[in-house]
Amino acid sequence: MGDFHQTGVITTLHRLGELDIEKLERKLEKYSRERPIALVLPSLYSELEGDALPEIVQEIKKVKYIKQVIVTLGAANKKEFKHTKEFFSVLPQEVKIIWNDGKRIQSLFKLLENNGLDIGEPGKGRQAWIAYGYVLASGRCEIIALHDCDILTYNRELLARLCYPTTSPTLDYEFCKGYYCRVTNKLHGRVTRLLVSPLTKALESVVGNNTHKVPFLTYMDSFRYPLAGEFSMAADLARINRIPGDWGLEVGVLAEVYRNCSINRVCQVELCETYDHKHQNLSPEDPEKGLLKMSIDISKSLFRNLAAEGAVFSEGFFRTLQTKYLRIAQDTIKRYEDDAAINGLDFDRHEEGLAVEAFTRGIKMASEVFVQNPFEIRLIPNWNRVDAAIPDFLETLNNAVEEDNA
Repeated sequence: MGDFHQTGVITTLHRLGELDIEKLERKLEKYSRERPIALVLPSLYSELEGDALPEIVQEIKKVKYIKQVIVTLGAANKKEFKHTKEFFSVLPQEVKIIWNDGKRIQSLFKLLENNGLDIGEPGKGRQAWIAYGYVLASGRCEIIALHDCDILTYNRELLARLCYPTTSPTLDYEFCKGYYCRVTNKLHGRVTRLLVSPLTKALESVVGNNTHKVPFLTYMDSFRYPLAGEFSMAADLARINRIPGDWGLEVGVLAEVYRNCSINRVCQVELCETYDHKHQNLSPEDPEKGLLKMSIDISKSLFRNLAAEGAVFSEGFFRTLQTKYLRIAQDTIKRYEDDAAINGLDFDRHEEGLAVEAFTRGIKMASEVFVQNPFEIRLIPNWNRVDAAIPDFLETLNNAVEEDNA
């Protein structure tokens, strides 16, 4: 059972004891008649052969309140695309597979580029973005929910809790972020614990409290797990939100929600008691891989969004920031070591220290890139921009997905 404290500036919906899942699902079935829900699943083909996705599909089979399941598929050839359609055909919901590597979708990506719309590199960001476009194009759903396909501890309670805040007319949130405890025999979530939280606090300290930039940092620091891949939102948000195509995706999404939503319409919900999925390698010597790459992209996203709020950065600022971050992160390691000790968990202080050292390098690399070119961080255009540039694009996208799935 979690705590019930409301901290920060957004509403926190806790998991307080065992849930009557059937009762909650009956409510969702009723609410979803007025607010139909599309579930977006960004997936690599390789995940079909993993341990998590087959179990996820078995759980989704039991869910009656989801109208559409949209699998946005990456890294798949024609044979693998056909197998993906067969794999998901067991679901009772309306299922569409977006074949991102197929000729039809690739031709649409080329059309966007020819019209001066940069949609970034292949990855989860672009996969999610094109799925939102299909939801808008098909016009069948008012709520979009998204979760990853590598969740080893998945059950349908997670999905119900994720959808309820934005689907219920009495709660009526526009955006709901999931959070959870990532603990097995040890503490996980190093990027959140040792990068995002200490860096946000360091930025608050260095930027200062006498400017209008701080509310954004306070907002970011209010999320229990800002890098969680699970959220639900009103479909209309997909029209106006821009998102990064790199590892800064989750931070970028929260930043866009901050810009486009009232804080009172944003919440976070505790999804489950425990959560486990695949873990990334640290890759401390390779800035193009692993958690080091992630730390660079996340840091650049934070810097860009603070600059958009009016913050002025310099090389001296970033030197001070790195020093402040390192001190806060080192103090944070001690706190987590003590927390692990009282709970009888394994804790490798050296490993945690190596992560902080890698993240410090990541912040330094991100700051150098930002100083040289503050506009280097590219955002995928929102769907209003696409609609203005190519008025019939959504209709063409809808037809391409339907033809691929025929």
